[in-house]
Amino acid sequence: MAITDWPADERPREKLLQRGAHALADAELLAIFLRTGVKGKSAVDLARELLADHGGLSALMAASQERFCRSHGLGDAKFVQLQAVVEMSRRYLAEDLRQRPVFASAATTRQFLLAQLRQEVREVFAVLYLDNQHGLLLYEPLFYGTIDGAAVYPREIARRALELHAAALIVAHNHPSGVAEPSDADVRITKRIREALALLDIRLLDHCVVAGPEVISLAERGLL
Repeated sequence: MAITDWPADERPREKLLQRGAHALADAELLAIFLRTGVKGKSAVDLARELLADHGGLSALMAASQERFCRSHGLGDAKFVQLQAVVEMSRRYLAEDLRQRPVFASAATTRQFLLAQLRQEVREVFAVLYLDNQHGLLLYEPLFYGTIDGAAVYPREIARRALELHAAALIVAHNHPSGVAEPSDADVRITKRIREALALLDIRLLDHCVVAGPEVISLAERGLL
C-alpha cells in the first residue's frame, strides 16, 4: 500500500506537522528524507530496510559514500543531501553554543560533542575555546591518534588559547572502541593541561570523553 493510501495521521509528513518531529520513529524521519520508495516498497519500507542493513540511523549517517551508495534506492545525490543535513546540524549546535554560555546549555554541549566526535574511526582530541562568559569562541580538533600513542601537547593548547584570547577551555576526545570510561592516561593528560593553563590564568572547565551515544565528564567524576 502506498503511503498516500494510509490514514492521514499515520503518514510521516502529516504526523510530523500534527505532533512534531520528536513523535516520529527513525524510519519515519528517514522516509521523509528519502521522499519516495522503490518498486514494491514505500518510503517507510525502504527506510526500515536501510536502517536494518546499516545497523541504525547513526551508522547510516556516518557511512562512507561507497557504502551508502551500495544500498538499494540510494545514490550520490542522496549522499550529498544527507551530508548537508549532518553538517547543518553540527553548525546549528555550534551556533547555539556561541549564543549562550556553554554551562547554561550542558545538553547542547554534549549533543555538539557527539555530533563532532561520535563517528570518528580514530581518536580525535579537540578543544572548545571559551570567552569570559563561557560562550564558544572556537571548536578545534588538535591531535589525532590514541592518548598514549599520539602526543597531546599542553603547550600547544595553551598557545592557541592565548591566540584566541580564551578565558576558559573544555577539552574532549573520543574512544572509537565504544567504551567511554576515562583511562588513566586521560586523567594524567587532563592534569597536565590544567596545570599548563593555570600558569596563564586560563581555566580548564572539563574534559569530556565521547563513545557511542555517551559523553562522560571528568569534572562530574571529580577527576579534573
